[in-house]
Formats: sequence, C-alpha cells, structure tokens
Amino acid sequence: MNPIDGVLPVDKPEGPTSHDIVTLARRSLGERRIGHTGTLDPFASGLLLLCIGRATRLAEFLTGLDKSYEAVAKLGVATDTEDRLGSVVSESADWRDLSRAQIEAGLAGFLGDTEQVPPQFSAKKVGGEAMYHKARRGERVRLEPCPIRIDDIELLGMDLPEVCFRVRCSSGTYVRSLSRDLGEALGVGAHLTSLRRTSVGQFEVDRALSPEELQDPARVSTAWIDPLVAVGHLPRIEVDARAARDLRHGRRVPSPEAGGSDLDPVAVSMGAELVAVGVISGGVLRPAKVFPHG
Repeated sequence: MNPIDGVLPVDKPEGPTSHDIVTLARRSLGERRIGHTGTLDPFASGLLLLCIGRATRLAEFLTGLDKSYEAVAKLGVATDTEDRLGSVVSESADWRDLSRAQIEAGLAGFLGDTEQVPPQFSAKKVGGEAMYHKARRGERVRLEPCPIRIDDIELLGMDLPEVCFRVRCSSGTYVRSLSRDLGEALGVGAHLTSLRRTSVGQFEVDRALSPEELQDPARVSTAWIDPLVAVGHLPRIEVDARAARDLRHGRRVPSPEAGGSDLDPVAVSMGAELVAVGVISGGVLRPAKVFPHG
C-alpha cells in the first residue's frame, strides 16, 4: 500500500463541521480519497478518524466502534434540538433541590443495554430524508426507540445547574438525547451544552492532530495509523504469499482457524501488511475488501 493509505486521528475543534475537516485534509495532504468514520456536530469537539486513500474502504469497520465522550448538561432547561443551539421548550427551577447523590443515581440508571429515542434534529433518515430537514420545517415525527449500550458513565463535577459527566457507549448513542433523558429522569428537563469525543475504539484523542498540524509532514507521520493497526479490533488471520495473492485477486481460499463466528469480518494479514478484510463461511475465507501490495 502507498504511504498515503491509512487512518489519521484529528482533534476537531468547536465550530467547523466534520466535512470541513475532511476538506481541509484533502487540501493539506493532496489526496481526494478521504472520509471520516462518525460525524461530530459543529459545536462538538474531539476525535475524528479520517480514512485516507485506499483505507477509505476500512471506514465501515471503524464506524461501529464504541465511543467515549465528556459532556456538560444544563439542568432545568429543555430545548427542541436537545442542545444549546435550540429554542427553549420548557424550564424548571427544581434543579436547585437536587443533590449529588440524586444526579449520580440518575446517570447510573442508564448503564447497560437500553433503548433511546433519537433526537428530532438528527441525521437519522425517515422516509429517505434526514430528520433535521423535517424538524426545520416544523414537522415532528414519531421515532421508535433504538437499542444502545452504556458501558460506563461517571459524574465528573457539578456547578448546578450544569453537570459534567463522562460516558463510554455503543455507536449510535446520542449524548444529546442522554442529556435530555437525564433531565427527564430528574424531573427538571435538560439540554447538552458541551460535548467532546475522547476516544473511538482503542484510539484516544490525546494522540490526534490539530487541523493545523495536517500541513506538517513530520506530525502527520507520527500520528499515522497503519491499516492493519486500524482494524486491530477484528479477529486476525495470517496467510502465506500464495493465499495473499489469491485473495487480492478476489479468490476464496481455505480458511485457517480464527476467532469470531462465521460471517463476522476478519482482518487478513501477511506479516505486518493488511491483505484483506474478509468473512469465513463453511471453512472458506472470502475477501470482502482487498488491499493491493505496494
């Protein structure tokens, strides 16, 4: 694979959209094939993984990784967008009577597998159209709850009516809606005022580039994530040169033993090089995404 093929972690600041960061990366790196693996709202900051060159084929295997956030919710005020950019729909002064123990118990109530109603202002599509388009026209659609998982949630601090918390959750979890639900659980309403994504899977924001550093070849080289490392969460199969050649030509090969279940994606390597991402079925390894050598 070419040196430009890989994944770059970028620390998106508040203000620009995720697409703005992609556009900047295209100019800075001189590469058109760039995509990200999970949108951050303009007012949010934090880790954005950019897939570069032929590594754009890996985006679908990174989008579903668990994510961690640090967030601030303001109790006592609910908005139509569930964040600070929306219009106020209800207010309550009852937050003044809340104790730290009550707020911690409210957060703990979200732990584990649960369901969450997505926000009206979201990119979730209904009838082929993003919800935020409908919401901006004043349309309100009944949305079904979606399964989510909260692995860890912790109150970091409170300066009422604001509370700061950390959460590690499954992909597809809306922290805006988590703040909304916290406000409802406490009986006072709430909305999200600040959001920072601190990790995606095994990758931490501490190692991410600032947008300005995308123009610094030395910093880009230091932050670069090799494609095989990027899919390190997948079960891994090692193959020899002959099998690697067959897979790269789209041919199936007998499957070595590997972890995971049939039809789960596996990373196929030859030494330190990613050959393909494939699936195993009936003892046969079938390539789904192949990565040419050199």
